[in-house]
Amino acid sequence: MSDKQKTTPTIQNRKARHDYSVEETYEAGLVLKGTEVKSLRQGKASFADTFAYIQNGEVFLRDMYIKPYEHGSYYNHDETRPRKLLLNKREIRELEKATEQKGYTIVPLKLYFKKGNAKVLIGIAKGKKQFDKRDTIKEKDVKRQIERNVKGNYKINM
Repeated sequence: MSDKQKTTPTIQNRKARHDYSVEETYEAGLVLKGTEVKSLRQGKASFADTFAYIQNGEVFLRDMYIKPYEHGSYYNHDETRPRKLLLNKREIRELEKATEQKGYTIVPLKLYFKKGNAKVLIGIAKGKKQFDKRDTIKEKDVKRQIERNVKGNYKINM
């Protein structure tokens, strides 16, 4: 390839890691239309308020926003339509069993391309309370401070 190498975008759900504690992750394929794939390759998607649910033994992604393709015609897609996730039956049963437990939900974490196919990393997650979120932020700050101290001779602020 030339100096302008093609990079496929990775769309992260940063809010999910903040609001939920993820216990287990699964990689799922995503059923898309052509114009959706083209928009995703341009990185025009959002995970805001997106969630997954199980219906009739199939897993669907709800409220994921994919911007309509600029050069698409009347074949363009609906921005927030439910999208089917491709998983094994065993994985679907595990997800179903986990979501039957109180407080657990299926949360999309990351969208990326692998060997030309769109993949979604979904996780079984439990919602965090406000004090859990503060603990996570405090741990990140301490870790960042330690890294700074290792790189240079800075004073520890505590």
